[in-house]
Amino acid sequence: MGLTTDPTPSASTPSLPLIDISPFLSPSSPSSALTACATALSTACTTHGFFYLTHHGLPPALTARVLSLARTFFTTATPLEKRLIARQPPGHGYGDGARGYQPPASNLTAGQRDAHEAIDWYRPVLPAEAPGLTGKELTFLRIYGDYGLVRLRQHGGADGPLLDADGQPLRLGQDARGRVPPFALLRGVNLWPDRPAEFRDVYQVYVREMLALGEGVLRAMGCALGLRERDFFVGKSRESFWVMRAIGYPPLPAKGDGDGDGGISCGEHTDYGCLTLLLADETRGALQVQARDGQGWIAADPVEGALVVNIGDMMERWTNGLWRSTRHRVVHRGEGYRVSVPFFVEPDFEARVRPLEECVARSGGVERLGEVVYGEHLVGKVGGNFYEGET
Repeated sequence: MGLTTDPTPSASTPSLPLIDISPFLSPSSPSSALTACATALSTACTTHGFFYLTHHGLPPALTARVLSLARTFFTTATPLEKRLIARQPPGHGYGDGARGYQPPASNLTAGQRDAHEAIDWYRPVLPAEAPGLTGKELTFLRIYGDYGLVRLRQHGGADGPLLDADGQPLRLGQDARGRVPPFALLRGVNLWPDRPAEFRDVYQVYVREMLALGEGVLRAMGCALGLRERDFFVGKSRESFWVMRAIGYPPLPAKGDGDGDGGISCGEHTDYGCLTLLLADETRGALQVQARDGQGWIAADPVEGALVVNIGDMMERWTNGLWRSTRHRVVHRGEGYRVSVPFFVEPDFEARVRPLEECVARSGGVERLGEVVYGEHLVGKVGGNFYEGET
């Protein structure tokens, strides 16, 4: 189905399934509860590839704060504050071509510019992936993550704003290569807003919560597929190269203004990793999921206390197409400024992903999708995600 800016899903389309994941988050769950959850999950992944995740155990105060901090940053940060953490190409300052703030219309989907702004974070670089570091640098990397390493190299500690060589706040375009080596694509450091002051701390707590939840969902998926090795997906994501985005969506112009660049909040796409856990505000009518027959759209409106979850291209590959990554889009023509925070639970960067023998046997005996190395797949995708011209 081609890209359309019609924001109204058919009233006759079915709603998405609700999955109670709590049995897979407790070590004392009875086998009957585990089986019921796995069966429901199998049906949801087979028929929709999208579902609502309930009883996930995330503290409501935390999820509310995550959304409110994102909204505060997007709606009150000055242009300079946004530039200070802007995504830059590899070799430019702290840029690695992926991490950092992206202004409206800089993100590309299917070659078109999306009408949203965002901050992207990725799993910090691991000590084993950072050769040549000193013992003190390795310690800071383990304790504080990649951002702490930058702090150490700048002024010997893990607190304070990003500074240039003269002790001034880092500006866009200033060359930092004299202090920090240039970074290859996806091998840089995460950049965090200095305001609100608690932003980084709250989001790092959220990352830990989401990784634990993601492990439970992946374990449930192994059971849902009836794999002999039930923790197969968990084992392939021990060092998950996770991705997190905070996204702000201003309302689009009234319908009829065209569907060219900037005419859609986020274009039609599939997620190219393993599993997406979406936290979103109360805005309705924005997130839309393509029906399996490709002939309509399902409104994935928020359900109180639930996350929207979908499987990505790597899960489709592992299952040999038994579970398919579903196309979706965002078309926000309602009122107000929409905020969402998707968290992508991904395989290890070096994980080899190919159809599982058990899934091949259940899907006709022919391996439909070849093997990929996840990190190579990700690099190929991210490299074409951004518009590098003037905005």
